[in-house]
Amino acid sequence: MEYRLFAFLYTDSRQFSLALVLLLTVTFSTHATSSSGFGTEAEGNAQDWLKRGRAELQKALYHTRNKNYRTAKNIILFLGDGMGISTVTAARIRGGQVQGGSGEDHVLNFETFPHIALTKTYSMDNQVTDSAAAGTSMLTGVKVNSGVLGCDSRVTKGNCSNYRADTRLKTILHHFIDEGKSTGIVTNSRLTHATPASAYAQSPSRGWEGDVDMPYQTGFSSGDGEVLEEEEEEEEEEGRGPNENPCQHVDDIAKQLVMNNKNIKVLMGGGRRYFLDNGTADPETGRVEPHHRRDGLNLIQEWKRDKLSRNASASYVWNRRQLDAVDPGQTDYLLGLFDSSHMPYEPEGPNRKQPNLVEMTRKAIEILQKDPNGYFLLVEGARIDFGHHDNSAATAIGETLELDQAVATAVRMTNGQRGPKDTLIIVTADHSHTFAIQGYAPTGHDILGKAQSGQEPLDYLPYTTLGYTNGPYAARQDLTHVDTSDPNFHQQGCIPLSTETHAGEDVSVYAKGPWAHLFHATHDQSYIYQVMEYASCVAHSKKYCY
Repeated sequence: MEYRLFAFLYTDSRQFSLALVLLLTVTFSTHATSSSGFGTEAEGNAQDWLKRGRAELQKALYHTRNKNYRTAKNIILFLGDGMGISTVTAARIRGGQVQGGSGEDHVLNFETFPHIALTKTYSMDNQVTDSAAAGTSMLTGVKVNSGVLGCDSRVTKGNCSNYRADTRLKTILHHFIDEGKSTGIVTNSRLTHATPASAYAQSPSRGWEGDVDMPYQTGFSSGDGEVLEEEEEEEEEEGRGPNENPCQHVDDIAKQLVMNNKNIKVLMGGGRRYFLDNGTADPETGRVEPHHRRDGLNLIQEWKRDKLSRNASASYVWNRRQLDAVDPGQTDYLLGLFDSSHMPYEPEGPNRKQPNLVEMTRKAIEILQKDPNGYFLLVEGARIDFGHHDNSAATAIGETLELDQAVATAVRMTNGQRGPKDTLIIVTADHSHTFAIQGYAPTGHDILGKAQSGQEPLDYLPYTTLGYTNGPYAARQDLTHVDTSDPNFHQQGCIPLSTETHAGEDVSVYAKGPWAHLFHATHDQSYIYQVMEYASCVAHSKKYCY
């Protein structure tokens, strides 16, 4: 009925004729939208492709004429860390193949969003950004230097000399709080890691996650970069030099979260080690770890004490069973710290101890949607990035599919067919990786398999469809008898590095909901903030939004 009405809205005769033809085409034909592959003649013939194209054009015309100009009561920003365009493509194909199809014609949930754009990801001082600068750019509207959180470009990484009130930036999360709205952060990395921290923290170094990492504790200034899961114990040591700028006036990121951001309603992720004092054992490991706090603060207890002092209904949980027991209707504040460090890759099974991204997203929305004023929620699929850094395409793809399911959950809970269209949902990435889809494998070939190009490699060794420019597994080896679809297989790179690097090409933005049509071209990454601010009518946009 939507499309039938739409056809008769046209006044221009040419547009009316086209819409009417499209209406009749779709009315009297069927259109395959599932990932069914190209196995039958009907699916692959010319008429079928023309019908598909006409149906897609009709959808585009509908969305062009039916833009959503409502104020965005809610905003959910999904950030796939390292989810470049090649990652999206590979995940799309893999997702379709897992469902039994060819894969190439499959569509991820967020790929159905009607509005799409590209963003330029460079930071102020690097062609290829890191997650701290990228996250800050998206959440404050200001491009900053790599490694820096919530401070403008006068602040350089690890240097505190320009860290002061006029160089510190406010995020979209802070503006929502200023308007009396609810806010939340969900991630499967540490809550103090670069992307989640970019929503609330202001620090010259993303590496200052806990007080043990601060230069006034160690005598050094952190210079860490993107790292892999179990190597964080070493990250603070890499690239450090003598501390030339004392930073006693800078609080560590975990302390900033609890002491300076007391009104964030929902916080879920990993990173207990930066919240527990060194006199308290971790509840899961039973150990006091080297990263536990030395300043005597137990930030979990501080969080509880603040909520109790305000008579707020609050719950702290550290495992899946406890999270399941949380009653959203009776909970105003939720702190979930599900691992000492980062949460594990894509946890599965009914007996797993930790929630997955879908479950955390669902619980967060159930709590936040109680606020009649609306909410802002940041959801990060952090472990896509970690898989790529380790040359593990299967891991990165699996984590992308997990994020896609979290997106589908949010869509069902907010912008469903019967629900109000007042939630702006944005899906994007902070940067890409040196990840490529190569060779000329036939349609339907296992995306995790070996390329079948018909072009013999000069070294006569087979190679995989998916590969990397650099990384820790950069060496040619004979894969003839290797199962490259094994989830533990690592794709080969070209340049040997201890960890694979980010890449600098543009990344995509997918959006639906109020003012999503403002994503329409190639934008700077900082533009994402402008759309969120304007769509929700907060901060500076209050002067001219409607």
